[in-house]
Amino acid sequence: MPYLPFTHVVSLAALLAASLLAPAFAQGLKPGDVTTSAAITGINQFDTDLDHGGGFRWAGVQVGANVSRQFTPQVAAGFSLRYDTQDWRWDKPPAFAGRAPWSRINAPLVGLNLSYAIAPDWRLGLSPSVEWSGESGARAGDSLNYGALLTATRTFSPDLVVGFGVGVFRQIDENKAFPFVIVKWQISDRLRLGNPLPAGPAGGAGLELSYALTDRWEVGGGGSYRSYRFRLKDDGAVPGGIGENRFIPLFARLSYSFDKATRADFYAAGFVNGKLTASSAGGHKVYSDEYGSAPAIGLTLSHRF
Repeated sequence: MPYLPFTHVVSLAALLAASLLAPAFAQGLKPGDVTTSAAITGINQFDTDLDHGGGFRWAGVQVGANVSRQFTPQVAAGFSLRYDTQDWRWDKPPAFAGRAPWSRINAPLVGLNLSYAIAPDWRLGLSPSVEWSGESGARAGDSLNYGALLTATRTFSPDLVVGFGVGVFRQIDENKAFPFVIVKWQISDRLRLGNPLPAGPAGGAGLELSYALTDRWEVGGGGSYRSYRFRLKDDGAVPGGIGENRFIPLFARLSYSFDKATRADFYAAGFVNGKLTASSAGGHKVYSDEYGSAPAIGLTLSHRF
């Protein structure tokens, strides 16, 4: 599991990807310690032109919570809950026959997070999850995404944790497997390299370089790759079909810590090399178009209890 600050439990890119992984279990916890965190994110992607004409925009909200418990010095376990909704608006896209291929997307998720230290400096993780990702009106049984993340990390020093992971997921009717790198490197007192995004069905954890301006203010920037799929409703433009959004999110972050437990993260982002696809229920591509760059902003408020 990526070693993420609790403030990134729900990040901008996490919302875009409609995927969530609980933060890695903190080092140094004693048996019986319980950690809980919650966050809410709002996002707006502005009007974006499609390559073949027309355009689209969308706005969304995501809420999430994570609870974990250190059972023994070696074993920790917890669970994650998340609900994500996106409201899409279209401007007569010719590549989709001038129709809106989808409107509102909902994606609740439930996940488990297991961690085991096989040695003082080595830790293994297993994070299975189940997500129902579909347009409003789509059948829940046909909107299922499920799978797991497997991770291994090594602590070289208090300032450096490095590892790798692999995600294996069934996304609607397509199998996906992807590797990703895990890193937590405190380069100096103010400079840090880490994973800004939760790994999950849509992709890995990405990389972000951040700099602490003061004890309360921090700036950062990074990116990753995202691809997510969702079931379409039966009475829509592609009845019972599959929608997909692929893109590379590049972002800049400005964060403010109100105290040790509460933080606000403001994001400005550009989603580049994007592609939207609507396929039939049998998986055959019906409509498709690309977009070169999509501007977006987001705000996350998070708290650790």
